[in-house]
Amino acid sequence: MLRSILASMAPGTALREGLDRILRGRTGGLIVLGWNRAVEGLCTGGFPIDTEFSATRLRELCKMDGAVVLSSDGTRIVRASVHLMPDASVSTDESGTRHRTAQRVAVQTGVPVIAVSQSMNAITLYADGERHRIEHPTVLQDRANQALATLEKYKHRLDEVAGTLSALEIEDLVTVRDVAAVSQRLEMVTRISEEIAGYVSELGTDGRLPALQLEELMAGVVDERALIVRDYLVAGRRARSVESVLEQLEGMPSADLIDLAAMSVALGFAGTPESLDEAVSPRGYRLLARVPRLPVPVIERLVDHFGTLQRLLAATPEELTEVEGVGETRARGIRESLSRLAETTILDRHL
Repeated sequence: MLRSILASMAPGTALREGLDRILRGRTGGLIVLGWNRAVEGLCTGGFPIDTEFSATRLRELCKMDGAVVLSSDGTRIVRASVHLMPDASVSTDESGTRHRTAQRVAVQTGVPVIAVSQSMNAITLYADGERHRIEHPTVLQDRANQALATLEKYKHRLDEVAGTLSALEIEDLVTVRDVAAVSQRLEMVTRISEEIAGYVSELGTDGRLPALQLEELMAGVVDERALIVRDYLVAGRRARSVESVLEQLEGMPSADLIDLAAMSVALGFAGTPESLDEAVSPRGYRLLARVPRLPVPVIERLVDHFGTLQRLLAATPEELTEVEGVGETRARGIRESLSRLAETTILDRHL
């Protein structure tokens, strides 16, 4: 929800233009981004206006004392010059009157509230129990560029460890440590990308270039996360769903990401120093996903039929045709693609 609210306030939107006008005019303002019974119950005084929203109208109405209340979709100005009276028992860590009121109203009603500070020349959003400072686009652009540079370095390292894992899979030499290392890098890259996505939302029309760079760098990463989990999902007594493993990885504290033992626990392994060197075998999802024009249902049936990547690599075209949906032509294509992928992966590792 916070990201969608920030997008509605991004440069190029009418709301952001109105907020920038208030900043330049140095009058301050209190804007409630929604109208419902909870908000109505906190309003006293002022006057109903119910007019179409525009940046200039918002600027002029904020010259008066009191708050401006917008409709939930932000297209209309519902009331102006309103005195807001939130419950004083609602906890707040703000000191200024306008900001204390904004935080309390946001907490009490669940509706986002914007406070524009006259003295600090700053815009602050209160939503979802959080306080978010709205930065100038140049500041956001600099942060996005720095994060993109970091993402590029981490993505390069991810490509290296993923390539090593692929080679080890072909040679059947994978250990828990290798799997945890790739998952570690995937999570790091994913979290950096989420931070950049937040900057892109706030930048609005100014975020087109960072958005394109982010899309290019993150191509295939989301699929790779799920494929790693599916390839090495622990079976038997400790079996879990792919979704639960991914959720646990997403919920890991950032400090735990550097600990391969903690990563292996999240993946379903024992997590002891000795277990990191235990041999594991992939099922083959990652490699089959790289075979051109191979439908997901066919991949599922191939993995179910052969069980491990090594059996898949050793399968003849005739054995492949035993799988439903794999005819002679497709079987030859799969066999040739797997052989080519295995060869290039090994060569890339040793060059």
